[in-house]
Amino acid sequence: MTYPQQWSDQLRDGLTEMNLALSEGQQQQLLAFLALLNKWNKAYNLTAVRDERVMVSRQLLDSLSILPWIAAEHLLDVGAGGGLPGIPLAIVFPNKRFTLLDSNGKKTRFLNQCILELGLNNVEVIHGRAEDCQPAQPFTQVSSRAFTALENLVTWCGPLLASDGQFLAMKGQYPDEEAAALPAGWQVESSHSLKVPGADGERHLLIVTRGEQFR
Repeated sequence: MTYPQQWSDQLRDGLTEMNLALSEGQQQQLLAFLALLNKWNKAYNLTAVRDERVMVSRQLLDSLSILPWIAAEHLLDVGAGGGLPGIPLAIVFPNKRFTLLDSNGKKTRFLNQCILELGLNNVEVIHGRAEDCQPAQPFTQVSSRAFTALENLVTWCGPLLASDGQFLAMKGQYPDEEAAALPAGWQVESSHSLKVPGADGERHLLIVTRGEQFR
C-alpha cells in the first residue's frame, strides 16, 4: 500500500507530540488504513476530508486523541462510517475487541475490506441501524464521532449501553445546546478538551452516562 512520505512524517511527529509510543508495525498499519480510506473515498464518499495534507491530523491523530479514555475490553463504535475512530483504536489495542456499526452498506463493505487487508482479527462489522442491534450483552463503552446529536445518541443507542456504561462522544466545539437537551436520566459526566497536532478548531470528548438513580 503506497502513501505520501509526508504522511509518515506527520504521523511520527504527531505521535511524539501526543506522547504516544506505537510500534513501527502499528504505524504502518495506520498509514495503510489511511491509504485505503483515501482510495475508497473517491467512489464511496466515506469522509468529507479530501486534502491529503491534513488527513493524518484530521483522521488518524484525531481518532487517537481519545486513547486515554478507552477502558472497555469490547467497545462499540456507532455510526462507524469510514472507520473513525474504530479502526485506528483497534490497531493500537490489538488485545481489545471492537464492533463497528453502520447502516450504510457501502461503508460497511469498506470496513470489511479494511479488516481483510489489514489483518484485523479483533474487529467485527455490523450493517444495520442502532435501534435494531441486539448484542449478546450491553457494551461498557460506546464511541461516536460526527454521528448525531447527543439526544439522538442516547435515545437510539441507550439500550446498547450497560447500566453503568459510558458514551464517548467526540465533538468539535463544546455542544452546549446538545448537552442541555439530554433527556432525563442522562448527564455529561465530564468533558475533555482534545489536543490534536495539526488540527485547527476545537475538539472535545464528552463522556455521557446515566444518572445514579437510573443505573
